[in-house]
Amino acid sequence: MIENHISDEMDYEEWLLIQDLSEDVRLDVALVEKTGKSRSFIQNLIQEERVLVNGRVRKANYKIQKNDKVEVNIPEPKELDVQPENLDLEIIYEDKDLLVVNKPQGMVVHPAPGSWSGTLVNALLYHCKSLSGINGIIRPGIVHRIDKDTSGLLVVAKNDEAHHHLAQQIKEHSMKRSYRAIVHGVLSEPSGTIDVPIGRDPKDRKKMAVSFKNSKHAVTHYQVWDRYFQFTEIGAFLETGRTHQIRVHMAYIKHPVLGDPLYGPRKNPFGIIGQVLHAETLRFIHPRSGEKMEFQSDPPPSFVEITNQLKQFTEKDLES
Repeated sequence: MIENHISDEMDYEEWLLIQDLSEDVRLDVALVEKTGKSRSFIQNLIQEERVLVNGRVRKANYKIQKNDKVEVNIPEPKELDVQPENLDLEIIYEDKDLLVVNKPQGMVVHPAPGSWSGTLVNALLYHCKSLSGINGIIRPGIVHRIDKDTSGLLVVAKNDEAHHHLAQQIKEHSMKRSYRAIVHGVLSEPSGTIDVPIGRDPKDRKKMAVSFKNSKHAVTHYQVWDRYFQFTEIGAFLETGRTHQIRVHMAYIKHPVLGDPLYGPRKNPFGIIGQVLHAETLRFIHPRSGEKMEFQSDPPPSFVEITNQLKQFTEKDLES
């Protein structure tokens, strides 16, 4: 069985979880059998430490044991035919250097195994004659990302110069992004800051976690917008841009985002699939004119519908 683990935010990594490998067989041979890749290709991945067995680097001659969990990091292909598609694309702003789009919930940002079509990049390629090539053939124009089930604003670069300038703003934390979310529990304080590092979860590489080893500095500020019975609507402001940052930080303080399939409870009273999280505002300096640009996107109707339900929500509803 092969599953793909894909993250849609800034720290992109593509990991394949490969299970049910032949026991007592060399690692490289077992992976050749399961993936159909050449032995030299697999051995190169192992040599480059792109293969982990139960979270640890192993040599090619390691013998597969029962219940071993093998994860493989596949490098981005050098050539790939990503097709333009005429998809609905809500463009908030556009000029010769960039465009700002409002991504709907459920749309993947760029192609990846299992999602080669229907992505934001497919739609952008249809709409734009040119996009920056800095992030490769799979992610043309993509300066920053948001998760598939997070809706809201993204800036896209049309040329490499604009891309460099915008990426530098992200690196220097001068590009400002704020989100709106509904989280479990009632936050007592009107605002707060979560300043703990985030890294790959050593027990599950499709997840991120608060970690003080092999992690990166991460800061999220939040402000309470409204309180409901057992839930809170918040604004979240990113100082850094780590993968799943808001989702991980809110779960860390025991207030996971409603509907979050990775970091929240398995069940929620609304039966929501996908986190109730919206990239609401975006502020940056235009790479050519130096003008201060600011954009805002209202939460989607599904978000508004949930807040309306929460206003009527009671303990009886929680028990039903």
